[in-house]
Amino acid sequence: MRALKIAATGMSAQQMRVEVISNNLANMNTTGYNARRAEFADLHYQQVTRAGTINAADGTVLPTGVQLGLGVRPASVTVTLQQGSLGLTGGDLDVAIEGAGYLEVTLPNGLSGYTRDGALKRTADGLIVTSDGHAVVPDIVIPDDARSISINPQGEVYAYFADRVAPELLGQFTLAGFSNDKGLEAIGSNLFTETAASGPALVGNPGDDGLGTLRQGYLEDSSVDAVREVTELIEAQRGYELNAKVITAADQMLSATTQVR
Repeated sequence: MRALKIAATGMSAQQMRVEVISNNLANMNTTGYNARRAEFADLHYQQVTRAGTINAADGTVLPTGVQLGLGVRPASVTVTLQQGSLGLTGGDLDVAIEGAGYLEVTLPNGLSGYTRDGALKRTADGLIVTSDGHAVVPDIVIPDDARSISINPQGEVYAYFADRVAPELLGQFTLAGFSNDKGLEAIGSNLFTETAASGPALVGNPGDDGLGTLRQGYLEDSSVDAVREVTELIEAQRGYELNAKVITAADQMLSATTQVR
């Protein structure tokens, strides 16, 4: 019976939806995380009678046809691009991006990765890196005798020293933008890599060409709306139950058919 397979695709779709929701809820406290949303599309249709078919008896054209759907399929899991709220941390190397853009880092394989997680650290040599040790591009080294550092909205990093009044400019952070941010590939650890769908990175200074600015001492919170995610979780659960009832009903119909004498 066709209904068994159709309902099975519905259960599989709702299961994937629950998996996406669970990942969102698991990352509701992840810095710079943007919620994902599962999207679905209907499967192929069996054309029992095509619309516009000419009736052989009198030559009239049928205005409608008979199309039997074969279920649902996953279409995509898209990122909901939304600015998270900024939380005050007070850390000298904590920077939040207000607006569009990503910090560029150098991955162990030499390729570029991109992140909105601005919880930066310094190595023993003074190099500014991410929490996972990936160097931020461009390389900025903080001198050992620096008393404190300051990062302005344009990404310029200044170091203050005890033996002088004027600060020293150490470098300037850049941001990378993309024509299609949703086309970036997530590789975990708050990192993305560019793909053919995202287009190449357009690197510029913060505040230029539509890029956001930096705010020192803040981190961007996750954009996950817990209330919305729980609501969608309930919807997915009910959808799963309804598809399971369809399978039960189809099984009972098949059982009745086998008992016909």
